[in-house]
Amino acid sequence: MAHHALRPPSARSALADPATAAPRPRWYRCTTALAALAAIAVVLTGGATAAHAEPTVAEIERQIDEDWNKLEPVIERHNATRQDLVARRKQADALAAQIGPLERQVEQAMEKVGALAVRAYKGENVSVVNALLGSRSPSETVAQLELLDRFAQHQQQDVRQVAELRDRLAAKKAPLDGMVVQLSRTEAQLAAKKKQINAEIDRLQKLRLRVYGNGGGGPLRPAPCPASYPGGAAGTAVKFACAQIGKPYVWGAEGPSSYDCSGLMLAAWAKAGVSLPHNAAQQRRATASVSRSALRPGDLVFYYSDLHHVGMYVGGGWVVHASRAGVPIRMKKVDDGPIHSYGRPR
Repeated sequence: MAHHALRPPSARSALADPATAAPRPRWYRCTTALAALAAIAVVLTGGATAAHAEPTVAEIERQIDEDWNKLEPVIERHNATRQDLVARRKQADALAAQIGPLERQVEQAMEKVGALAVRAYKGENVSVVNALLGSRSPSETVAQLELLDRFAQHQQQDVRQVAELRDRLAAKKAPLDGMVVQLSRTEAQLAAKKKQINAEIDRLQKLRLRVYGNGGGGPLRPAPCPASYPGGAAGTAVKFACAQIGKPYVWGAEGPSSYDCSGLMLAAWAKAGVSLPHNAAQQRRATASVSRSALRPGDLVFYYSDLHHVGMYVGGGWVVHASRAGVPIRMKKVDDGPIHSYGRPR
């Protein structure tokens, strides 16, 4: 208080009113400006870091898993459609093989009827009637009339046979024509879907390369594969599946150098002489249900409610599976994913 009393009034007013304060030294003003700029830079840098923060490995893996689980059902539907297309193409070829001889029969019958028409046009039938009118006796006339009736019936039979053949040909050819149109449409749809799938796989692969580069996450064979051999067909299948570990995932492939999930199961059990469709959901329908407690090497483990993924149980709580593009065939824990059910090929 004593110091304030001794301070001149002008000095006190300058402290109270910045507008009338004495000018600051130049070094003071520069220091204040630099501090303000530094504070702004901190704010801007912190904001930029928050806005463009790189996702973590776990976040990218989670995103890839989510996107792949949307894509794999599309791939499995594509496999089923492609398989159905092959079957329908065989049906169309078989139908075409039946139609070929029938078409030749129709042509021959038409030629025969055409010849009858030409003969009638030239008056050959009239000549037969004139000959009958000139018969020498009633008995001879009756015999000639019977001959003429048989000749007319024969002509009618030929014409009727042609009509029947033409109807049969039309009945068989109509569904074939429709099938060919549908097959062409399906093939075009599959080609378009294939481009979409490949584009999505490329996108996910780029994401994955950001995480691992050209490497992978963890060992491909973290445990003995198989843990034990069941023998028989199952033993053949499980040994084959284990031997494919490290080969690449390629959607729609069923070997020998690459596989997708259902393609690997198909190839493994084909080695054991058991035929399976190239579609996880269809494989489930083609296999006998088994319980978790009865699970043994060679059994199939189906994942997700829509059955869009499948692996092979190899014992010890492990499965071998072709998981997704960019990840080689590998082992994983059987509970690594939502299990739908278990199936045993037969």
